[in-house]
Amino acid sequence: MNVVVTGANSGTGKEAAKALAAAGADVVLAVRTPAKGEQARAEILAAHPDANVQVRRLDLADLASVREFADGLIADGRPLDLLLNNAGVMFPPVRHETADGFELQFGSNHLGPFALTVRLLPLLLAASSPRVVTMSSGMAARGRIDFDDLNWERHYNPTAAYARSKLANLLMTMHLARVSDERGWNLLSAGAHPGSAATNLAFSGPAMGGRPSLLFRVALRVVPHHSAAAGAQPMLYAATSPDAVQGGYYGPRWGLIGPARPARPTPKALDRDVAARLWAESERLTGVQLPSQADVWKADA
Repeated sequence: MNVVVTGANSGTGKEAAKALAAAGADVVLAVRTPAKGEQARAEILAAHPDANVQVRRLDLADLASVREFADGLIADGRPLDLLLNNAGVMFPPVRHETADGFELQFGSNHLGPFALTVRLLPLLLAASSPRVVTMSSGMAARGRIDFDDLNWERHYNPTAAYARSKLANLLMTMHLARVSDERGWNLLSAGAHPGSAATNLAFSGPAMGGRPSLLFRVALRVVPHHSAAAGAQPMLYAATSPDAVQGGYYGPRWGLIGPARPARPTPKALDRDVAARLWAESERLTGVQLPSQADVWKADA
């Protein structure tokens, strides 16, 4: 099995990569900082010396980096069995932009993974039973897609921006599942959320140019947490379980913590019209479009 895990140098990404490598998968750690990726690779190899793990640079906040990463895999010509869209950024107190001028959370959490997924579809569709699993969040239920201000140029709110990006993850997941069914692809698209996992995601974003809100700091102390390894379980379930279904969504049993089980997505994620419009807008913003059948056949040959 050939696997790509984004954000694999720490947290749920590293734990997922470690579990998949231990099970015999060939794992690509797709990371923004290769040195950190090499540290994660060394940790995985220390526990599993026979694992096949490599590090490749991928910055989801830079569409040129996404293109370069995808082109590198395509040049290798090996079918891709599994893509785990795990990386993300959370709650920067002040508005930041990606290399392409998008609001950082919307750009890194949605547009980057969207472009990566679509660019890698020819490799995914060349595999026998490919899956794309995209990490969302319980915060998706608080999200709202405002097509008049996707980039938060009018009034930036860090929590609302994160929630929007996580709702966008789910909308992308569901739309890709529908596209796969409509086109007769043997591709499973599913979503997951980690619950309240103890990772550095909750600390790195809020430190970017400001001070986290009092409510956020209090919540970190009082909300139940489980480990990064436990937070990775819903994503791994969606990625590997024979019981995972097309358009499925998986999370901890008790919402914030607990073993992986099917979760109920917010009704907003099931709006087909919004999902289709967001997909079309994402194609326009990224310049990346679904492959034609000819491209799929070429990758299959």
